[in-house]
Amino acid sequence: MSHCARVEGHCGRCEGELPFDFTMAFQPIVDIREACVTTFEALVRGPSGESAWSVLSQVNGDLLYRFDQACRVRAIELASRLGLRQKLSINFLPNAVYEPEACIQATLDVCQRVGWPTDRLAFEFTETERVSDRRHLHRIIESYRSMGFTTALDDFGNGYANLDLLTDLKPDRLKIDRELVMGCDQDTRRQALIRAVKGLGDALGLLLIAEGVETRNEALWLARLGITHQQGYYFARPAVESLGEDLKPMLIALREESEGGRSLGA
Repeated sequence: MSHCARVEGHCGRCEGELPFDFTMAFQPIVDIREACVTTFEALVRGPSGESAWSVLSQVNGDLLYRFDQACRVRAIELASRLGLRQKLSINFLPNAVYEPEACIQATLDVCQRVGWPTDRLAFEFTETERVSDRRHLHRIIESYRSMGFTTALDDFGNGYANLDLLTDLKPDRLKIDRELVMGCDQDTRRQALIRAVKGLGDALGLLLIAEGVETRNEALWLARLGITHQQGYYFARPAVESLGEDLKPMLIALREESEGGRSLGA
């Protein structure tokens, strides 16, 4: 990693206006066992709700660090304004963090300004690109844990060497990619893979979250296996600058149905 550009409380890489505007949408992560929403993930959107790609396509290398910082600040500001009481999960780019303790300052500053408890922040990372310095990523995760943040490895089962990442990285959460979840209630090969991930998660003490749940049968099969933390369009699509509708009645019904069926223990 190159040297940190933060000098006397200011950073030339991270500070300054972006040449485009954006906002955030929020998608819930639920726990069927407890029949509640535990977390909202903040997802970037265009200022009028345009797709994430409409924003991300404007982020070049010179804007990467500034954009990463701006997303954190915008997510926390909006979550506070909306009265969110659950955890807030924010995606971050490991290659956009030079020094964890320095690059987190803007996040800590906005938390203090809006009164957001830092123990209600979670950070998700994915290895859609190879991380050139594995020790650097390890340092980020350990630094964030020491500050009271939760960390999650996103898109597990897709991308570069996710399994290998777990040999020396210790995130708190593991998010199972949609490619494994899709049709898991009927596909025996996917069922075998998810059972293996469940065993891995249990052995390593990881909280598992199934991503991309789109049907009731997928949700029920996963819950009966013991993967009750779930996220996907079946529960709610990302809502721009909104926390969406009350999911309590749906989750209570799902809990009753999942507990009424037989367990699928690993």
